[in-house]
Amino acid sequence: MTSNQTLAPAKELASKNQTRFPNENEEYRRARNALLAEEIELRRHIERVAELRRALPPGGEVKENYRFEGENGPASFADLFGGKQTLILYSYMFGPQRQRPCPMCTALISALNGESLDIEQRAGFAVIARSPIERLVAFKKERGWRDIKLYSDVSGDYTRAYVSEDDDDMPAYNVFTRRDGKIRHFWSGELGMETADPGQDPRGAPDLMPLWNVLDTTPEGRGADWYPKLEYTK
Repeated sequence: MTSNQTLAPAKELASKNQTRFPNENEEYRRARNALLAEEIELRRHIERVAELRRALPPGGEVKENYRFEGENGPASFADLFGGKQTLILYSYMFGPQRQRPCPMCTALISALNGESLDIEQRAGFAVIARSPIERLVAFKKERGWRDIKLYSDVSGDYTRAYVSEDDDDMPAYNVFTRRDGKIRHFWSGELGMETADPGQDPRGAPDLMPLWNVLDTTPEGRGADWYPKLEYTK
């Protein structure tokens, strides 16, 4: 979708919806079609935001070739691109001070593991953490992650530059580009505690976690006091 397109009003499109389910009443259908119009508007807004993101001017040049330890040995920052022009890096809350990794990060990476081969058709993609690579690989095997690429930021130089100046154990999602021989920062998720609305956990926009998007389709929603765990008792 481009910004110069003339689109039919969302309510008009919603009124054309022919979907009906057994035993629904008119009250439900009116409310559902009103919601459908809002969903159409939401979809359009997501497209507008994505278009604005793609149009960002060049970000700051990455002048240091950061070094990492991977499952197959040392790797440079440039190596992580894997021949692509774009690189996506997720910083995982699994620093050496943790006995076990962050359950929220783990839930997200579990979902991304299933999509990683698809993502890598379009961009380089890896997960970075501060723990030694041996710890990361051991947990990868425990979770059954097959395709996600893990790297240890042994020195912490990358983490201090693009995640936390104080080397705090916190998550981050960064995108970098390689154009005309220069690597630049493109975009990072910048929604945090200071930008959260009242009564709402900080979340990205778009929200990267399929878990929350699925729960948002239920009458109970995300809930205010539930978070994923590393293990569940059946």
